[in-house]
Amino acid sequence: MDISENSIDTDQKNAKVRDDINQLTKGGTFSSSVKSPLLLTTTDRRLWALAWPLMLTNLTVPLLGLVDTAVLGHLESPEYLGAVAVGANLFSILYWTFGFMRMGTTGLAAQAWGKRDQFAQIALLLRSVLLATGIGLLLILFHQPLIHLGLELMNPSERVAALAAEYASIRIWSAPAVLCQYTLVGWLIGTQLPKGPMVMLIVANGLNIILDILFVTGFGWNSRGVAMATVLAEYSAAAIGFRMVLLRMPAGQGFSRALFGQLHDYLKILRVNRYIMVRTIALLLVLAFFTAQGARQGDVILAANAVLITFLLVISNGLDGFANAAEALIGEAVGKNSRRQFRQVFRVAFRWALWGSILFTVAFVLGGRLLITLLTGIDEVRATAWLYLPWLWMLPLASVWGFLLDGVFIGATRTRDMQNTMLFSAVAVFLPVWWLTTGWGNHGLWFSLICLMLARAATMGLLFRSHSRHDRWFSEQ
Repeated sequence: MDISENSIDTDQKNAKVRDDINQLTKGGTFSSSVKSPLLLTTTDRRLWALAWPLMLTNLTVPLLGLVDTAVLGHLESPEYLGAVAVGANLFSILYWTFGFMRMGTTGLAAQAWGKRDQFAQIALLLRSVLLATGIGLLLILFHQPLIHLGLELMNPSERVAALAAEYASIRIWSAPAVLCQYTLVGWLIGTQLPKGPMVMLIVANGLNIILDILFVTGFGWNSRGVAMATVLAEYSAAAIGFRMVLLRMPAGQGFSRALFGQLHDYLKILRVNRYIMVRTIALLLVLAFFTAQGARQGDVILAANAVLITFLLVISNGLDGFANAAEALIGEAVGKNSRRQFRQVFRVAFRWALWGSILFTVAFVLGGRLLITLLTGIDEVRATAWLYLPWLWMLPLASVWGFLLDGVFIGATRTRDMQNTMLFSAVAVFLPVWWLTTGWGNHGLWFSLICLMLARAATMGLLFRSHSRHDRWFSEQ
């Protein structure tokens, strides 16, 4: 995995590319005569070497959601599907509140990788794993009031709430494994070993799918079986991840006292990542609000939205492959203090993310109705999901820019900017738009979500332009 210090500069003689990059840093737009995507530069190849395993890794996550939806969507009642939608959304909020264990670790590990600081890489991993384990155990200890509060806020029907509570009481036991996975995946991405997370999550999610079918279809455990399958799969993923990391350790590396650090080292990790935590909470509260407002319109709307949100997860996880690759390469560029690499990585990631979003749009326009039909056999849910399908067509192009810029800001550890733009987009855009369009029913809810994505793209884009013009990406924060 050693990478030559000069590998990013192999297309140095290409004057046109230099002109386009210079234009970007001055706030200009990309030239229409940039190289065809089929003519890959060194930066293209490096981005794809990281991106394709991460895309496969990321797509296993919504694939699991697709299987959950398909298995439960063909049962006799939409209540089971609604219960897992509510329960899974609750755990998205609970776990991704600590999503900084993945994102923060990636940025810090990538910068340590760029500096070739082996001790910093290993120390960061060890301290982050210990922190993740401790937080996971605390979540298990205090899970009952957390779950009760979450269900109160989402306000599903009485039957759905009872099933969701049962699902949550089982799913919570995976907390230490999930948070350790975040740390392991972030570290492996940051140190540019993307096949590690790919193997780790594909194997684990494959096991989850098999257990889903066995527990739900074979044993008849319904939403309870989905929760049990997920817990077993999460611990399997963590075990595979630890194995990958141990293989990554240098020969003869021991666990010295210095690697464990002091209390202030752990507090520093939390302080550095507090902005990601706030940003993530804001995003997930928006999604929880979305689910809750759907639930208030009835179990059928809740189930139909659950089907469509599953496709949103496919979009975000697929396009995040480019964002995750950008995190690693941008972080490396900051660690090396290479402005040229920074600009080239952004330009290449921008181009490929755009093509990816167009591909998703075409796929959902042509095959959206068929996919909905495959996911649920309940006629009422199917017809309702078809009614709101056009909103899904807009999501890839509306959301891709925020996903990509997240990768840039994480790699550069500009996490405060991520927090502020998300808070603005949620409070000043999403909620007012939803309030103004309440008369539109579920259409207004989806329109509000589209506006949130566009607001994130606009605000982060303005900050990107400002930081580039004033050369702030490499300055102390």
